[in-house]
Amino acid sequence: MKVYFGRRIAEENSRLREAFILERFVPSASWILRSLRCTEDELLATAGLDAVVFNRILVFSIRIFSLAAFLCVLGVLPLNYFGQDMLHVRIPSASLETFTIGNMQERSRWLWVHCVALYIISGVACLLLYLEYKHIARLRLLHVSRASTNPSHFTVLVRGVPKSTKESISCTVESFFTKYHASSYLSHQIIYKVGKLQKIVTGAKKAYKKFKHFKGTTVDQRCGPITYRCGLCGASSKSFELLPVEPEQEMKKHDVKDSELSLPDKDCGAAFVFFKTRYAALVVSEIVQTSNPMEWVTSLAPDRDDVYWSNLWLPYKQLWIRRIVTLSGSIVFMFLFLIPVTFIQGLTQLEQLQQRLPFLNGILKKKYITQLVTGYLPSVILQIFLYTVPPTMMFFSTLEGPVSHSERKRSACCKVLYFTIWNVFFVNVLSGSAISQVNALSSPKDIPMVLARAVPVQATFFTTYVLTSGWASLSSELMQLFGLTWNFIMKYVLRMKEDSYFVPSFPYHTEVPKVLLFGLLGFTCSVLAPLILPFLLVYFFLGYVVYRNQFLNVYCTKYDTGGLYWPIAHYTTIFSIVLTQIICLGVFGLKESPVAAGFTVPLIILTLLFNQYCSNRLRPLFKTLPAQDLIDMDREDEQSGRMDDIHHRLHSAYCQFADTDDIPLKGVHVDRDAEASGSSGESSCREDTNQPTTSDISHPTLEGLPVNRLRHAVRSLSSIIRLQKRGLSPQPAGPSADVNPQTA
Repeated sequence: MKVYFGRRIAEENSRLREAFILERFVPSASWILRSLRCTEDELLATAGLDAVVFNRILVFSIRIFSLAAFLCVLGVLPLNYFGQDMLHVRIPSASLETFTIGNMQERSRWLWVHCVALYIISGVACLLLYLEYKHIARLRLLHVSRASTNPSHFTVLVRGVPKSTKESISCTVESFFTKYHASSYLSHQIIYKVGKLQKIVTGAKKAYKKFKHFKGTTVDQRCGPITYRCGLCGASSKSFELLPVEPEQEMKKHDVKDSELSLPDKDCGAAFVFFKTRYAALVVSEIVQTSNPMEWVTSLAPDRDDVYWSNLWLPYKQLWIRRIVTLSGSIVFMFLFLIPVTFIQGLTQLEQLQQRLPFLNGILKKKYITQLVTGYLPSVILQIFLYTVPPTMMFFSTLEGPVSHSERKRSACCKVLYFTIWNVFFVNVLSGSAISQVNALSSPKDIPMVLARAVPVQATFFTTYVLTSGWASLSSELMQLFGLTWNFIMKYVLRMKEDSYFVPSFPYHTEVPKVLLFGLLGFTCSVLAPLILPFLLVYFFLGYVVYRNQFLNVYCTKYDTGGLYWPIAHYTTIFSIVLTQIICLGVFGLKESPVAAGFTVPLIILTLLFNQYCSNRLRPLFKTLPAQDLIDMDREDEQSGRMDDIHHRLHSAYCQFADTDDIPLKGVHVDRDAEASGSSGESSCREDTNQPTTSDISHPTLEGLPVNRLRHAVRSLSSIIRLQKRGLSPQPAGPSADVNPQTA
C-alpha cells in the first residue's frame, strides 16, 4: 500500500500501515475516476505548479495530436497509400512505408493537401502554445502572490564574498550591506562548510529516534543479542547487540579527542542576506554589486527545503570551469552512446545484417524472427541503454554547482532532453556509422534533403519505439515494479521496518524529456507518416490519467520550480514544429512540387516570429519576479502588521543545522560561557577566537542504555548548537539555566 499511496500515507499516517493485505498491492479501478475528477486547483494545491505544468503539456499534446490525427489519418493517409500506380494487397499485410509520403509520386498534384495540413497543424499548435503559455504565466504570478510569507522573497544568496585578514566573513558582509544597502538591509547568516558535522547531527537524530521509546527503562547487561532469520536464505543475523561499557579512562580519552576536534569556523565565502522588503531583495539580486563581477554575486535564494547545501560551499570562481567540464563530459558521453545506437540501427536493416553476419541467413529467413529482430528488438535494446542516461546526466548537473535541488533536476532535464532527441531521433534517422552521420551534417544545405529521405523510412522504428518506450513505461509507472520489489525485499527478506515518511519525488528529469520526445515524433511524422498518430494519442490519453494518479497518491512534492519547466516545453515544441516544416520543405523539393515548397518557407518565418513574440511577451515572467506584484505584497503586509512577524521568522528560516530542531534538549547541560559566546548572532563582529570546551551532554531518553558511543556523538552537538546560534539573529547573551545531567 505504501508503494501506491506513499504520499497519502505520509500525510494521513494510516493506522493500518503495518498490516499485509494482498489486495492493497492491486490498485482499484476507481483511481481512474478520481484522477479524472481532480480539478486543476486541487492538483495545484496537492502537487504544486510543476505538476500542473506537466499536466498542461499532456493536455496540449492531446489537443494538437487529436487534430493532427483527424486531418492526416482521414485526409493525408489515403493519399499516401494510393500515391503509386500499383496493385494494393490487403491493408494488414501492407508495408508501413506504403502509408508514408515516400509512396507519393513525383510532381503529384495532391501534395498541396500535405501543405495545407502542415499549415493547419502549425497554426493551431502556435495558438494553443500561446494560450498555455499565458495560462501558466498567470498561475505563476498567482503562485507568487499566494506565498505571501515565503522567506525566499526576502532573502538573497551572496556568493564570492572576498576574504579579509583583518575581519571575519560575517563582519565583511555586514559592513558591505550596511554601507551600500543601509535602508533595506535587515540581517544575514553565514554559510559554513561543515559537511562532516552535519552527518554527525543526522546520525544522532536517527539514533535518538530509534532509542526514544526506551525512555525510563533499564536494559540488563547480560541479555543476549536479538536474532532474526532471513526470509530468503534462512541465515540468522544480529539485529541488535549491546555495546560494552567503556571504562572511565577510555571516556577521558574520547573527551580529549573531542576537544582536539572542536569546530573551526570554516566559512566558505557565501551568506544568506535578509532584507526588509521583497522589492529590496529583488533589486539587490538583479544588479551587479561591484566593478568585479566575480565578487559579491547575488541571486534570489531558493526555498529552504530546496537548498542544495553541498554546492553552496563551492567557490564561485570554480563554477565556469565546472560548467565547461560537464558540457565536455556530456558531449563525450553523447558520442560514446553512438556505438550501441549504431549497432541497434543495424538491426533494422536486414540486408546489411545478412551481409555482415552470414551465419544468420537461415534463421533470418523465418518471418516471425525477421519481424522480431527488425521491429521489436532494436527498440527494447535502445530502451535498456537509455536507462543509464538520467543518472549520468544528474551526476553532471550536480557537478555544475547548482544551489538548489530543483535547479539541479531542471538542468538534468535539459541534458536528458538534448541527449534523447539527438540519439533517438537524429542518430536513428541518419543511420549508418558515426562518420557518415557527421558527414551528413557537415553540409547544412543538404540537411533538409537528408532528413526528407530518412524520416519516412524510419516510421516503422518510431512507431515501435512509441509502443516499447511509451506504453510499456506507463504500465511500469503505474505498477511501480521497482518500488514494489524493493519494498518487498526490505520488509520480508531483510526484515527491516519500512520508513513510512520517506516518499519519492516525481522524476521530472526523466518524464518531461520523454513526453517532449514523443511530441517531436508526432509533429515530424504527422504529415510524413500519419499512422503513428493513433499510437501517440493512446499514450497521451493514458499518460494523462496515470500521471495525475501518481501526483495525487504516489509522489510527494518536496520542492517546486514555480513552473520553470514550461519554457523548456515551449522551446522544444517550437523546435519540433520548425524541424517538421524544414523536413516537409525537403520532401516537397524531392517530390518536385515548387508550389508546396514555396508556401512552406513563409510558414517557417512566421513560426520563428511567433516564438520571438512569446519570448518578449511572456518569457520575462519566468526569469524574474514582477516588481509591481512584490511592492503590492509589501504594502499589504505593512498595512496589516504582518511585516514584523515575517522579519522575526527570517532569522531562523535558513537554519543550516535544521536536523537539531527535532531533538529536544531538555535535561542537557550546556556550558554557560559557551552559550553566551554562541548567542552573539550574525551581526556581532566580536567573535571569540578561542575553541569551545566540550561539555558533558546526555539525553534523558537514553537512561539505562549502555550507548556510550551515541553519547559521544551527541556530545558534539554543544558546539554545533553554538554555530547554529551564531548564524541566527542577534540576541543578547542571557544566562542559561544549568540542569543536572542524567547519567546513562
